[in-house]
Amino acid sequence: MMRKLTLLGLASSATFSLATAALVLAGLNDKLAPADVIVVPGNTILPDGTPSPRLQARLDAALTQFQAGRAPRILVSGATGKEGFDEAASMARYLLKRGVPAGAIIEDNQGWTTDSTARNAAALMRSHGWKTAMVATQYFHVPRFRLALERAGITVSGNVHAPYVELRDLYSVPRETVGYAVYFIRH
Repeated sequence: MMRKLTLLGLASSATFSLATAALVLAGLNDKLAPADVIVVPGNTILPDGTPSPRLQARLDAALTQFQAGRAPRILVSGATGKEGFDEAASMARYLLKRGVPAGAIIEDNQGWTTDSTARNAAALMRSHGWKTAMVATQYFHVPRFRLALERAGITVSGNVHAPYVELRDLYSVPRETVGYAVYFIRH
């Protein structure tokens, strides 16, 4: 009995490790393609109201694609977090200061979760007749965000990961593996 439990534990650990590796590799594999809009999900805002380094990296990845002409607009999505700041407004200000025209920035301040960001982006895109989106987020979040947008009816033509790694990733990566599996099953 103990041997069977040990083997089951090893098999489960191996499966989880392989799934995590697949998620990381998929997220690191940027796919550069034209899109109608680049979608950037929100994240932490610093006490001074500016995007955290993690969020800045997402915005910079989107900015690079915008400047390369891969999309004519950027959708920033977030909500008012525990810091008390509207993430989308802070993200928009960051992009404006880096030369993105105000008319090319769309704000969604109801992006409380990955799922709500995807649904809100899909509704906005349908209302404007936009068909394709590019994802710009952390490498470990790319697969689930792509899945969320696709499940909301959006064609995800491309994705870029934010070139930012931090100690917190040791928590975020396995959490995202579980999150992806749960999201895949539930939705």
